[in-house]
Amino acid sequence: MMKYTIENILSGFPDSSREEKFTSLLKTREFLLERIVSSGQITPPGEWLSQEKHEWVLLLKGRARLRFREADGLCQMEPGDAVLIPAGCFHRVEWTDPGQKTVWLALHYA
Repeated sequence: MMKYTIENILSGFPDSSREEKFTSLLKTREFLLERIVSSGQITPPGEWLSQEKHEWVLLLKGRARLRFREADGLCQMEPGDAVLIPAGCFHRVEWTDPGQKTVWLALHYA
């Protein structure tokens, strides 16, 4: 008989006071699903992030602001907000709430 384990991805946070913490939740050859916990971290000034795979991000808890190099202004994210970041898209995390944990669910796929 198969044993089922229920995990709560909104609890058991690692200490993320110095750096973001990435936890792989499910990984196959086709995709990676991970939880990211931030506590005020941002992308270093002058740096841009870009991946080889698409990234769909859902903000579960906290607040954040993203910037996309090809767009004007900031993308304000609140719990429940999701954004698709296409492969090769230059983006950065401008702000995460330093007063609380910001919890992201990120799906990376080809």
